[in-house]
Amino acid sequence: MNDIDGTGRNGSADSQKSDADARADSADARAGTGRDEILAQAVRLRESGRREEARALLLPLSESHPDDAEIAYQTAWVHDTLGLEAEALPHYLRAIRHPGLTDEDRRGALLGLGSTYRVLGKYPEAVAVLRDAVAEYPDDGALRTFLAMALYNTGQHHDAMALLLNLIATTSRDPEIAAYRPAIEHYAKDLDATL
Repeated sequence: MNDIDGTGRNGSADSQKSDADARADSADARAGTGRDEILAQAVRLRESGRREEARALLLPLSESHPDDAEIAYQTAWVHDTLGLEAEALPHYLRAIRHPGLTDEDRRGALLGLGSTYRVLGKYPEAVAVLRDAVAEYPDDGALRTFLAMALYNTGQHHDAMALLLNLIATTSRDPEIAAYRPAIEHYAKDLDATL
């Protein structure tokens, strides 16, 4: 995901916290507060750009709560934002295998897992995860976009292009595209068709 996935979470008001506040958060969390407090501190640290500190809190928390999907997701996410995709992978897998994620976080975990597989060159796994995610959340344009990228990587160029064309046709607010929506949707079915 690498913070360029469009989730927009990095733009929260918490990201405006000062370095002193982030250090205080980290110190408070290390002082032995509970699971919820430590997790909240780690999220605030990640959102404020203190990703290494967030990771330092999340790793032991994840070890002490191995079946906690929310902790696994946040641990995966912080690894992803640090460019540590290989380390993020097992945390994403745990996050989606255990109950407890909100619908929004489940979508994010599935997108993160699929994207991580793709970045690691595990294209068939990326396609499988993202296809299942799109089936579960058919209206999620980000999932469909990442699926199109993974399809491209597996040589399924026609399917990738059709997916993107349909996404553009159905979601674009550009009046020029809207005027050609029926044609775009028709051609997306078979780009190689001629008269």
